[in-house]
Amino acid sequence: MIIKILKNFSRFLFLVAIQVLVLNHIQWSGYFNPYVYVLFILLLPMETPRWLLLVLGLIIGLTIDMFGNTSGMHAAASVFVAFARPGILRLIAPRDGYEAETSLTPQVMGINWFITYVSILVLLHHLVYFYVEVFRFSEFWITLLKAVFNSAITVIIILLGQYLFGRSSKRNERIIG
Repeated sequence: MIIKILKNFSRFLFLVAIQVLVLNHIQWSGYFNPYVYVLFILLLPMETPRWLLLVLGLIIGLTIDMFGNTSGMHAAASVFVAFARPGILRLIAPRDGYEAETSLTPQVMGINWFITYVSILVLLHHLVYFYVEVFRFSEFWITLLKAVFNSAITVIIILLGQYLFGRSSKRNERIIG
């Protein structure tokens, strides 16, 4: 249990550092801003209680808001993703359901399942974030387009990160067994 907590805490610190120190300073023509910190919520263990998901979503959102001076916009989007995650997991559950202690990574769940999972929740995050940022419907289509493009870039970065830094399940079995 302590190992899981330390692993998730180090993931939290790593994703916040990447977001704050690198990705917040990348703005391609003012429209593309990748937000990969949402991966922290997506990779939390399956058995995480809903109330803890919401609290952790609020904490990571407020942390990004604090460094980005964005007045709670990331917190709102992160809490929404934490709220929506159990429903999305039920919606895209495998035919046999999830096993206990299942890791929500592409190495375990498969790349197609992972792309679907990440794409849905990242798109929800970006829709909430960008509509809260604009806070009017007069720019509905521009904001929708911005959310979709930013979601695509964020999903690509997340997939590249999982490919480069994700551990293969065979290597984990050798370490454990």
